[in-house]
Amino acid sequence: MPGMKAITLLLALALSAPVLAQQGKGRQGGQRGQPQHMSQEDRQRMRDDMRDAYRDRDRARQDRQRPMTREERDKLRQDVEDANRSLRR
Repeated sequence: MPGMKAITLLLALALSAPVLAQQGKGRQGGQRGQPQHMSQEDRQRMRDDMRDAYRDRDRARQDRQRPMTREERDKLRQDVEDANRSLRR
């Protein structure tokens, strides 16, 4: 019976965890962890960080979209042909 009580207690805790987690949201008033008033410096720093993140993302996207060289196309074609041959076996 002591094992059954432990299992029941664990089950009750597991089922109540989402309810307990939701109670913390009401205390912040929907601010989601950010302070209500940010200083001018903090806002500018956030803008700069976002600008840098978008710039890095765009740069990475451009690298992926560059045309393949003749050697890269030949290597890719050869790899696909080799893979197809091994699948047929």
